[in-house]
This record gives sequence, structure tokens and C-alpha cells, in this order.
Amino acid sequence: MYYFDPVGAMLNLLWWFLIIFIILQPWLSRIQLQKARESLIRRLEQKRKSRVITMIHRQETMGFLGIPIFRFITIEDSEEVLRAIRMTPDDMPIDFIIHTPGGLALAATQIANALADHKGEVRVIVPHYAMSGGTLIALAADKIIMDPHAVLGPVDPQLGSLPAASIKKAMEQKPVEKLEDQTLILGDVAVKALRQMYDYVYNLLLKKKYPEEVAKRVAEDFTQGKWTHDYPLTYELLKEYGLRVSTDVPEEVYELMALYPQPKQNAVPSVQYIPVPYKNNAQTPKGLS
Repeated sequence: MYYFDPVGAMLNLLWWFLIIFIILQPWLSRIQLQKARESLIRRLEQKRKSRVITMIHRQETMGFLGIPIFRFITIEDSEEVLRAIRMTPDDMPIDFIIHTPGGLALAATQIANALADHKGEVRVIVPHYAMSGGTLIALAADKIIMDPHAVLGPVDPQLGSLPAASIKKAMEQKPVEKLEDQTLILGDVAVKALRQMYDYVYNLLLKKKYPEEVAKRVAEDFTQGKWTHDYPLTYELLKEYGLRVSTDVPEEVYELMALYPQPKQNAVPSVQYIPVPYKNNAQTPKGLS
């Protein structure tokens, strides 16, 4: 005789619901996060009457295995950005929010060219950092808007893991007859890469109506190996070079960055604080008295 156990059936059903929820939860969270980002982007567009384009590269994790993926500027990024620019009316301003360690020079150059050619005002917003190719994109803007403590970086060419400027300098310190053919070829490529990047930055800044002396100085120092490739170029330094920079980052940009959280690899966070804004030092934060 078959005996129906309602409690067991209910537990079994709940168990299957739990399994389905665990499987679908990452997908549902991603959809919810994407909708929150789109809503905030739309709010920022309405406030600034502009097209907002974001290129934010975080380290991400893949699937259940938690494999880290390091993101950078790719050809796929340039395709998407160029498509967004084509969909923007010529007279509409563009706010380009960027957070990146850099990436492919070809992709960064394509994005910079498209932004420089846009007839409306182009504002590149840097909430934290835009290094290497990200800096190249920032130089294509009519105005660079950055957090007071955000940084850009040099755009000197890199051949693999070696700076082109250092290769050139090493070549110049040895007689040609003592150099191997492979070294000579590498040196020739390094010299070409340095000249090409200087010419590109110089002409890009002239196109953006910078004075010739500013274009020459920026092109020389930013591309020819004056600093290491990861040297932080601060707001004060960029202003000293005559670039059009400001620190008027819209509050919505910081809210948007919070919707691109860095995946937590450890159970205990390395940085922790009470996540509410405090008005002033004299006021005791609510709940801490």
C-alpha cells in the first residue's frame, strides 16, 4: 500500500527550489545589476543632456569555479564604442566614463580617433584611473574630468614586456657590430613605435585645439619614456602641462562605479568602513554615539 508523506514531499519540493535558486541566482543578480546600471546611466544622460558611454574594466570571476578574468581594452571594446558614437547625433555631447589599466594600442587609438572626430563636446570622466591606452583616450577629449586623486599614465610604447624607450637607449650604448640581428630588429621596431606614438599624440592634441607648445611638450614627455609606464600622472601634473582638466566629477559617476564591484576573493575584506556619507567632523554619525 502506497503511503503519501506530505511533509517529505514538501521538503523534497523545497530542496529542488533551493537547487534551482542556487543555479539561477548569479544570472538573476547579473540582470538586476545590469538594470541598475542602465537606470543610472539614463539618469546621468538626462541630467547632462549627453550620450553616456562607459568602459569600466574590473577583474571578474567566471562561473562556479571563480576563475579570475583580467579585463583590458580590446578590439571588441572599440567596436562597441564606435557603434555607440555612430548612434549619437553630431551636436550631442558625449560623457565617456573610463576605468582601465590600458590594453591594445590599436583599439585605444580607434576609440580616441572616433571621440576626437565627434563634433559635439567630448568629456572623458576618470573616477579612479585610466592608464596607458586609457590615457590616450582621455587625450582625445575636449575636457578631462577626474577625481582629485585619480590618475592617468604615460603612453610610451611597450614591445611585449619591454619599454620601447629603454630598448632604444640600450641600443645606443653598444656598438652596432656587437649587436645580434634580433636585437637590431627589435631596436628598429622600438624607434618606429616611439616616433609613431609621438606623432599621434602631437597631432591629436592639435586637433583638439591645444597650443603647439602644449602638444609638443605633452607628446615628448608622455610618449618618449620620461617616466616608467605605471607612473601616476595626477590632476595637478596634467594641469601644469596645460591640459584641460577639472575635478567636477558628477556624483552619479561614483554611484555607477559602486555597481561594478570587484569580486571578493577572500571571506574577510581588506578594506572596511561604514558605507554612509558623513556631513562634517563636528557631527557624530548616527548610530556611532
